Amino acid sequence: MSRPDVLFPLFAELETLPGIGPRTASALKSLGILRPKDFLFFLPQAVIDRGRKESIRDCVPPCVLTVEVEVGAHFVPRSKSQPYRVAVRDAQTEFFLVFFHARGDFLQKLLPTGQRRLISGKVEFFDGIAQMAHPDHVLRIEEAGDLPRFEPVYPAGAGVTQRQIAKAAAASVDRLAALQEWIDPHLLTREGWPALNAALLQAHAPQGPGDLAVTAPARQRLAYDELFAYQITLALARTALRSGKGSPSIGTGDLRRKVLDALPFSPTSAQRRAVAQIDSDMQSPERMNRLLQGDVGSGKTLVAFLALLIAVEAGGQGAMMAPTEILARQHHEGIVGYALAAGVHVALLTGRDKGRERAAKLADLASGKIDILLGTHAIFQKDVEFKDLRLAVVDEQHRFGVDQRMELGAKGAAADVLVMTATPIPRSLALASYGDMDISVLDEKPPGRKPIKTAMISDGRMEEVFGHLSRAVAEGKQAYWVCPLVEESEIVDLTSAQSRFASLRARLGEVVGLVHGQMPSAEKDAVMARFQLGEIKVLVATTVIEVGVDVPGATIMVIERAEIFGLSQLHQLRGRVGRGSAESTCLLLYQAPLGASALRRLKVIRDTEDGFAIAEEDLAIRGAGDLIGTAQSGLPSFRVADLERQSALMAIAQSDARRLLAEDPGLHSLRGKAVRHLLWLLDQDRAMQLIRVG
Repeated sequence: MSRPDVLFPLFAELETLPGIGPRTASALKSLGILRPKDFLFFLPQAVIDRGRKESIRDCVPPCVLTVEVEVGAHFVPRSKSQPYRVAVRDAQTEFFLVFFHARGDFLQKLLPTGQRRLISGKVEFFDGIAQMAHPDHVLRIEEAGDLPRFEPVYPAGAGVTQRQIAKAAAASVDRLAALQEWIDPHLLTREGWPALNAALLQAHAPQGPGDLAVTAPARQRLAYDELFAYQITLALARTALRSGKGSPSIGTGDLRRKVLDALPFSPTSAQRRAVAQIDSDMQSPERMNRLLQGDVGSGKTLVAFLALLIAVEAGGQGAMMAPTEILARQHHEGIVGYALAAGVHVALLTGRDKGRERAAKLADLASGKIDILLGTHAIFQKDVEFKDLRLAVVDEQHRFGVDQRMELGAKGAAADVLVMTATPIPRSLALASYGDMDISVLDEKPPGRKPIKTAMISDGRMEEVFGHLSRAVAEGKQAYWVCPLVEESEIVDLTSAQSRFASLRARLGEVVGLVHGQMPSAEKDAVMARFQLGEIKVLVATTVIEVGVDVPGATIMVIERAEIFGLSQLHQLRGRVGRGSAESTCLLLYQAPLGASALRRLKVIRDTEDGFAIAEEDLAIRGAGDLIGTAQSGLPSFRVADLERQSALMAIAQSDARRLLAEDPGLHSLRGKAVRHLLWLLDQDRAMQLIRVG
């Protein structure tokens, strides 16, 4: 898709803008500004009020003051280390202008004694005397009208001034021709948003602090443009992933019925709903690209297995990929019982499989003897070939971005894709990270699950905790004790897993085990296996146990230095207990005194077990990038849009993008061509490629 001619001036070199030379252009690149178009959505972050005052007495320093003065005497410094000072008098009082390393002849011309000038700058006290160092503006009285009441302040870096940015931004906005509107006209009218050019002019020339708010119509419109462009890209990716599927997978229901009949409980309505959505997707001629989002202990594994059975019922195969070997093995153990009930052949393939054993598994897979393959990312290596892969299930979504999902979809020529995440994600972020997917949410816990009692305890009461743990172990109960670091750190005063393991073993004996991230996989798995069998009663661990490890017998979770953990981590760790029918407890051990933020986090965990409510609170506390970890999540960075405060806009953008592409998949209509302009302006390169391919 070639760039439209009307946008060419915005794709010129930065040096074509007024006041921008090679050195400034290089400095602007560190701000992410590579072309004039990048100035459009690079908006001011503050505004300075340059409104005129009668006198310096009308403001309380430090403050920005704009005032008319009569220039008095010049005081030339005796040495270079002293400042050059100029006395000035406003309508009521006298004060000084101060200049460091200044040229006297230049200042004599700028501020001639006896003449009047309009000055504007920051006033501060120095040794009890008011002064203005290096005024931002010094104007003749007849030029006073050139100074706008409000001056924008842009995010700046070294080597570029505010004046250069403002001038270049204004010139860039001038280069933008009047483009065809890409926002749905009903939406534009309903929200009262300005047209693009008007929005840019307003956003770059704020008339007060209110124009900087996310609720300001011009800013809202530009935020929507960003979100809409991104959702168009995700919708195109979704269409590309779903297109070209071969035969629909129509299951008979026989295998699923056998599993459901063998279950000692009845699935929740949320589980039934998710299976029905997956079944419907798999019957469709289009490829499924669905996210299964469920809180800790909501029963995702059963849903995933029933989905895999649809593939087998339809005469094909299924694969399930976990991020770690320990989780892949756990899935295998959890599924083997179901597989026996259904009479299907499930195999496990990990990096440990070597030589003949691996070759035999690969042969069985290629011939179709293996119905369902479980493993780590090793199952998508080149030499792993399926006879007829119908469904790929990926566990722990936040480790896979949009690009990885597209690669995964390419492995099985016609495979449906189901992704599972145990991290509850607020709706706005789910739409940002997974907008290319359809979403199923498991928002109920299976019957029989009891609430987990959660308590906050100061580490000054450690002896009580030890006593409680000793009694619990004597009664045959099992516990996790989570420590934040593996080794003693001199810088951070945290009790390491090793020293805690030593102290607990001295009290409780051989029933205490240790697992941490630096152990070899085989050793880690062996310790976990002994814990699952009940040989180990207390497992001292770092956060390696956070994701997915399932030991129904464990009923106590102690989290040491809980105040340094994030909300989602605390919620995930607590979810390791409460998996059986027995009462479970989570103790949040903290070091007093607690800061306000830590206290807020711990109270949230103590007061609710609802992962989605916790995630929303986490978003409010930490912000979007930190919540998922921008690097892993593939979460986009927006210049204007604020994911925390504009989640409703993201939802509108997604439905509008999908609706437009359903009506005009190639973006050939009048509005479609306008959207292409937007995609060019906002660097949605992937969208361009997908349109070309489409």
